[in-house]
Formats: sequence, C-alpha cells, structure tokens
Amino acid sequence: MAYKIIASQCTVCGAYEFECPNKAIAMKGEIYIIKADKCTQCEGFFDIPQCAAVCPVDGTCVPA
Repeated sequence: MAYKIIASQCTVCGAYEFECPNKAIAMKGEIYIIKADKCTQCEGFFDIPQCAAVCPVDGTCVPA
C-alpha cells in the first residue's frame, strides 16, 4: 500500500521530496503528492517510510 500526503496539513517544506528512494514524491501545482505506482513504503531501503520519518508535521504522510 502506498503512502499519501494530507494536503491540508502539509506545510510544503520539501523535507521529504529528496528522501524518497523511489522518487515517488513530486510537486503538483502548489502541493506535494506521492505517486502510488512508485511508492513501496521504502521496503528494501529503510525500516520505515522516510516521508513519514522526516516530515515535521505528524500525520501528514500516512498510508493511503
């Protein structure tokens, strides 16, 4: 299951854009999105999804 970004909580800080090993996070207009077809929850790279680990706002990057 892919992760998603709750746009209403996102501060658009960009903290997780470059942390994603699959390059699944990108800007779309004025918000960040996670491309579900590329998101693997960082399996094979990290123990926990890096978007959730580095996001400064709890609950912004969550399982879809």
